[in-house]
Amino acid sequence: MSEDNEESLTEGTLISHLLELRSRLLKAFVAVIIAFCPAWYYCNQIFDFISQPLVSKLPPGQKLIATTVTATFTAPLKLSFVVGLLVAMPYVLYQIWAFVAPGLYKREKRFAVPLLLSAILLFYLGVAFSYFFVFPLAFKFFVATTPQNVVLMADITNYLKFVLTLFVAFGVAFETPVAVVLLVLTNLITLEKLRSIRGYVLIVVFIVAAILTPPDVLSQFSMAVPMYLLYEGGILFASILRRNSTAVEVREEEESA
Repeated sequence: MSEDNEESLTEGTLISHLLELRSRLLKAFVAVIIAFCPAWYYCNQIFDFISQPLVSKLPPGQKLIATTVTATFTAPLKLSFVVGLLVAMPYVLYQIWAFVAPGLYKREKRFAVPLLLSAILLFYLGVAFSYFFVFPLAFKFFVATTPQNVVLMADITNYLKFVLTLFVAFGVAFETPVAVVLLVLTNLITLEKLRSIRGYVLIVVFIVAAILTPPDVLSQFSMAVPMYLLYEGGILFASILRRNSTAVEVREEEESA
């Protein structure tokens, strides 16, 4: 094949990949917009649900406030988009997977699908854990520590920023097992090494939790303890997958012999 033909083939392949990527991104964007529409219609009800952990801890009759004229519109709008993205996330990740999958080996595909599904489920579990467990404890602490001559008046924009930050923080923190499994399966680190650095991981986990959570010990422990348990769970699952992978490779070698 001549050099011109090789260059033409390379350009054609690149263009086809870019067109495929554009198609996948467009489908993902449409899915987010479709999920956004009902979220926007019920945006006030959704915001009431999100703000309930704090409102329930405030003195009777006290509510959140809006310090700008546009906040009553922009805060629910932002929340609706985030909800739409969370609802459409499985489909968005599927589109990413459909784009990447053709370039993966059969063995990589076998592990990628369970890891992808686990990552989605764990992220949702992290968000749910922060809302149902961490928020009530954290807001109870903040309200209880308010000085007697101070009225706690939370702005809806700042409150939304706070809860979304914690949603992302706990969602990402709950991805720890997936990260551990990927590190082992890609041979970037061994199981023996992961087991030997448990003490250092525990220290790092508490440092990360102290940075990401509100400045109280209870919230810090609420993130650090699950993160470390998930780290241990990742080691367990990685060892199981490693044994299964080795068994499959031995069987394939025996069949090909």
